Amino acid sequence: MLIQVLGTGCAKCKALTANAEAAARAAGVDARVEKVEDLREIMKFKVMSTPALVLDGQVRSTGKVLTVEAIRQLLTP
Repeated sequence: MLIQVLGTGCAKCKALTANAEAAARAAGVDARVEKVEDLREIMKFKVMSTPALVLDGQVRSTGKVLTVEAIRQLLTP
């Protein structure tokens, strides 16, 4: 699974990245967490606010820092 965090490097973006990594470990999911900071790449996802969380190419959250538990729930069916 590919988990992408879209954002320009602000504190909220860094917090979401850390939460995504912790959630993947907690869920036991084999995932790669990737930070996307390039504005051109972020615009391809058509998000208007960051940070944004993308799971396997699908935008799941924008404009907020999800908790570890909230991300874990998104990762497990």
